[in-house]
Amino acid sequence: MKNLQHPPKEDISLFGILYALSEPVRFSIVEQLADGEELTCGAFKLPASKGKSTMTHHFKVLRDSGLIYTRVEGREHYTSLRREDINDRFPQFLDALLKAYGTTAKNHHSRAFSSKSF
Repeated sequence: MKNLQHPPKEDISLFGILYALSEPVRFSIVEQLADGEELTCGAFKLPASKGKSTMTHHFKVLRDSGLIYTRVEGREHYTSLRREDINDRFPQFLDALLKAYGTTAKNHHSRAFSSKSF
């Protein structure tokens, strides 16, 4: 079985989290895990245009930043959000970020739609 490295809670940094979330695909992965459910790789809604090696890289960046935990069981990789560890280090930060992004994304979509002329 492959051993995946996860940083200890004390090593989770704000800079690492922000870097990991700066890529839209990685942010989408975190959003999909936000409800606390553990997902297998195949359960994520991800762009079909991204290759397996690219997605492996994205999951590694998220894991190295301390945002996700991946456990291997047989051939399956189960991924969950390290919400408790992140909240211990940076209280309410993750929830605020997810809420702000959701509001920004909705506003961006509304502006883009309203700027079109019919």
